[in-house]
Amino acid sequence: MSYKTLLVHIDDSSRCETRVALALDLARRWDAHVIGLYLVGDDLGKPLFGVDENLLTSLTAHATERRRQAQQTFLAMAERAGRPVEWRAPAGPPVETATLHARHADLLVLGQPDPRDPTTYVDRHFVGELVLGAGRPALVIPHAGAIPTLGENVLIAWDGSREAARAIADALPLLRRARFVGVDVVRRADNFDAASGAIDVAAWLEGHGIRASFSTTPRHGIVGTGATLLNRISDLHADLLVMGAYGHSRARERVWGGVTRTMLESMTVPVLMAH
Repeated sequence: MSYKTLLVHIDDSSRCETRVALALDLARRWDAHVIGLYLVGDDLGKPLFGVDENLLTSLTAHATERRRQAQQTFLAMAERAGRPVEWRAPAGPPVETATLHARHADLLVLGQPDPRDPTTYVDRHFVGELVLGAGRPALVIPHAGAIPTLGENVLIAWDGSREAARAIADALPLLRRARFVGVDVVRRADNFDAASGAIDVAAWLEGHGIRASFSTTPRHGIVGTGATLLNRISDLHADLLVMGAYGHSRARERVWGGVTRTMLESMTVPVLMAH
């Protein structure tokens, strides 16, 4: 198993080039094709009361120029990397449009939204909705910080769920190339039986030629599982987290699992998520 088609989300943010560079590097590893999917917030689709036609024309021209610049940057980076790529800038509702295109890829490369940078905004819960709805694994890149390595020291968050099992299976191409792989179970401080699940996962990975250590990390007091995992990532100097993603709809609003929400908001390293 390997990734042969990568889909990277492209927007107008300064962080986009980091995301594209990572996608091109991954494509080199597996001799994969890269699709650049340009989707940005639809400012022009919102009602414009009291705006004259000249201003609307100017806004449209500005959006066209941003798209042209993004395409030129993407194609230039691909040419320097020597990778075959494809540019797509489809129209339509962002989540639904991205989900359709994502289902024809092996791995999605997405960016964590930055609340301080409006150019990273596409749609409310865009990344989370895509992870849950596309049926494909997504590698989500933090909105800040250098990423000198990716997938050399991998931490797997295991909780025995279907989503976690799916994430590990989807991450196999990355895990096979890792130097270190650890399976960690975050447990309540008084639960000493949690280690068996991590042991079984490590044994399963051994069957795929991947040597993995296993451990349990106690969760103390009011500290949540997500915060405990972030601390564990820091302690181990991990450069990739693999985890299942959780969420469901309630009263027309998406409700995220606690760990999923924490990672989407506060990730410090790239996170491979699957649902």
